[in-house]
Amino acid sequence: MSFTSALITVQLDAVRGRLPLLARFTYDGRDPYAVRATFLDGATPLARWHFDRQMLADGLHRPVGEGDVAFCPHSAAGADELRIALRGPAAQREGEAVLFVEARALKDFLHQTYAVTGAGEEFLDVDKLLDDLLAR
Repeated sequence: MSFTSALITVQLDAVRGRLPLLARFTYDGRDPYAVRATFLDGATPLARWHFDRQMLADGLHRPVGEGDVAFCPHSAAGADELRIALRGPAAQREGEAVLFVEARALKDFLHQTYAVTGAGEEFLDVDKLLDDLLAR
């Protein structure tokens, strides 16, 4: 199987406290460096983001990222979490969304991705990518 997916509860940091949302994290071995996250309100997609898989894994242990995405380990009420800061384009002035994900659930998902493509085994066929782009 070259694909894995997990539905994980995330907490949106809001003015009145945390609001639970669902996020579908997906990994496709054909794009071995990326993890896609679709944040949902029920069945309605609210936002879609692409994350670097290694950066996501590193964020469980130390702060990483700048610009649009930043990850940082966080502990709350004795639970280990990953803090995700997402910033919209400056031109749109959308601000920042801060989410918290249970570290264990994210580690389990990442473990599944490594079963598809092991760490250090990622490969991107640049020649094929260029051929596909030039064919358009």
